[in-house]
Amino acid sequence: MVLDGPSRAEQRRRRRRGRRASVLGLVGELLITAGLVLALFVGYSLWWTDVVADRRAGVQADRLRDSWSAPAVPGPSGAAAQAPPPVYAAGDGVGFLHVPALGRGYQVLIRMGTGSEVLDEGVAGVYEEPYRAAMPWDGEGNFALAAHRDGHGAKFHDLDRVGRGDAIVVETRDSWYVYRVDNTLPQTSKYDTGVVAPVPTGSGYTDPGRYITLTTCTPVYTSTYRMAVWGSLLRVDRMDAKRTPPPELR
Repeated sequence: MVLDGPSRAEQRRRRRRGRRASVLGLVGELLITAGLVLALFVGYSLWWTDVVADRRAGVQADRLRDSWSAPAVPGPSGAAAQAPPPVYAAGDGVGFLHVPALGRGYQVLIRMGTGSEVLDEGVAGVYEEPYRAAMPWDGEGNFALAAHRDGHGAKFHDLDRVGRGDAIVVETRDSWYVYRVDNTLPQTSKYDTGVVAPVPTGSGYTDPGRYITLTTCTPVYTSTYRMAVWGSLLRVDRMDAKRTPPPELR
């Protein structure tokens, strides 16, 4: 018995199925390629930028500490002159931020400004707008800081771990400024500028004082909202010759 071959209609159906399979295969390969490119981009954004930022921040931190080691300028009588409070321009190094709740030895360089040209260097930046932050040595005001949560050093990646009662210490050339966390705000609008006001909105503070505010993006890996941590100054420890840290950091 002789078997008939596939009909012309069946041949056309097979050709159409073959073309569809080829198209789907091409689409699949393109999606795989796009996924790999996206993974590489994410790796660059979250890992490589951390490496570069940490390296740059380390160099800048060394420079700041080297500048602090320079001897004081002698006054007219030969004694060291009492320097006036420093005035900082955008990008200048101010000191170092220590937050024991974020790990033993946690230290972040503080620089003036919150633009990407500052924060992308793996540092914490001092707000200059919409409110110009008070400095720690000022009689009153809010020393408000920002840092990246992911990428570019991600210095505030674990800021959500900081809670009431935790210590925050700011190290300058001459002093240790020791703060205690009084309140936190897990999430607010990124347009909520009141969180860095001289008397921060939502902090629970009602009168002028000597405050510190730490801000970053939230949720993690997004920039949809902002979170804030607020603290008030407990005391100021003068720096000794050995730069002995306060008990909160030992």
